[in-house]
Amino acid sequence: MRIAFLVAPEGVEQVEMTEPWKAVSEVGETPQLVSTKPGRIQAFNHLDRADTFPVDATVGETSADEYDALVLPGGVANPDALRLDEQAVGFARRFFETGKPVAAICHAPWTLVEAGVLEGRVLTSWPSLKTDIRNAGGTWVDERVKVCENGPNTLVTSRKPDDLPYFDETMLREFGKVSV
Repeated sequence: MRIAFLVAPEGVEQVEMTEPWKAVSEVGETPQLVSTKPGRIQAFNHLDRADTFPVDATVGETSADEYDALVLPGGVANPDALRLDEQAVGFARRFFETGKPVAAICHAPWTLVEAGVLEGRVLTSWPSLKTDIRNAGGTWVDERVKVCENGPNTLVTSRKPDDLPYFDETMLREFGKVSV
């Protein structure tokens, strides 16, 4: 199974990318780093620069149709930058249009707000997104992890880095239901 990790060139919360990446890799799946620009992305540990990671593909040179699932890591700046990029928003939206599973943590649902795919969905996130999610037609809940199957695909969401063990376990379970 090929799993796209969509991140901006700068601002992803490192642990929210590396822990799900590790979980996916450990079960033998193939994670791919997709961004809006080629080269390397700059991750952060909250507000401090962390490591850089090589981009496997850009949203301009690949398609959601080439992947089986999507992971959207958080970080405040990451989804804020992604939602300003039409190709990134379209890339995320395509997973919903084709019924593929999506997992988003922390601030990552901002990209989904912009994609217009939250109508009738129940999800969680960092608490500051509550109003944005509600304005986009979703229902916000304060839970460690939430699985929503209301729509053509499964959406797994979590609130913050402390929830990563629950997020990773649930993401793997839900992604495992996908036949490739």
